[in-house]
Amino acid sequence: MTFKYNNVYVTCCATVAGPYEKKGPFGNKYDKTYDDFYMKEKTFEDAEVRLMEESIEILLKKSKKVNKDIDLIIAGDLLNQICASSYAVKKFKIPFLGIYNACTTSTEGILIASNFIDSNKIKNAIVSSSSHNLTSERQYRNPVEYGAPKPDTATFTTTGGASILLSNVKSKVKVESATVGKVCDMGITDANNMGAVMAVAAGDTIYQHLKDTRRDVNYYDLIITGDLGVYGSEILKEYMMTEYGIELSNNYKDSGTMIYNLEKQKDCLAGGSGVACSPLVNYSYTIPLMEKNVLDKVLIVATGALFSPTFLFQKHPIYSISHAVSLERVI
Repeated sequence: MTFKYNNVYVTCCATVAGPYEKKGPFGNKYDKTYDDFYMKEKTFEDAEVRLMEESIEILLKKSKKVNKDIDLIIAGDLLNQICASSYAVKKFKIPFLGIYNACTTSTEGILIASNFIDSNKIKNAIVSSSSHNLTSERQYRNPVEYGAPKPDTATFTTTGGASILLSNVKSKVKVESATVGKVCDMGITDANNMGAVMAVAAGDTIYQHLKDTRRDVNYYDLIITGDLGVYGSEILKEYMMTEYGIELSNNYKDSGTMIYNLEKQKDCLAGGSGVACSPLVNYSYTIPLMEKNVLDKVLIVATGALFSPTFLFQKHPIYSISHAVSLERVI
């Protein structure tokens, strides 16, 4: 299912990142960074709340808007009951929709907001997302204090908060269309191999988007997945060629392989993951390149692993999903 939009534009973006992200290639591009995982808070969960909260505050300052100017906040994170989002948006007193689609939550939020704006139900919306390495490890795998070793296929959950303001006011970048993905099952039960879990979902969504829009893969200057990492991105390329005869070449990148310097940050293993991974890269790097006329057409394909430890312990496989958002430079 693909929606086309006529009057949805990117007003501005804001990003707040943690210590590992600060040492990565985009460390000087984030609006704010921290040197530790606590962010001046007492717990990691409170730190994650701060990440999203500050990204919204920076966004409002950049856009020169106040709370009453915003019609809606759509936000999500990885914690149970998306509590980081709920706690973060409370202070703003803006109507709130909480969403969850794991690490593709950012594109899901953009898709929902674009439908509201394009149908003239609202004039603008903030879409926010966050993840924290240590809250995620504690919830989905093992607390880091446990000292469990990880295989090379494991990705490193990003620590960050990211927000984007969409509106019906014309700007340099527009949301041209968006594709809703379907839940996929590769039968994988390895919680340390998220790239393999999500690769097929990304491939199916890319194919569906191209089919619905009647476009060739080379229509886009950049197709960028969310957090497949080193191994998952290779699986995706092989899957696209084998299943659909589509070659992802020089115009394809993965946020998870970009967000860290994997040659130096070896403890990040197969790359980055988490809800914040895709928006940290795209809001601080990709969209600014569009605003500078370097890129004209970009397809953001965030990816999410839909699993809970409880279901995994009950021998269920890990499902996945991916949503795509097409951005175009306004000429």
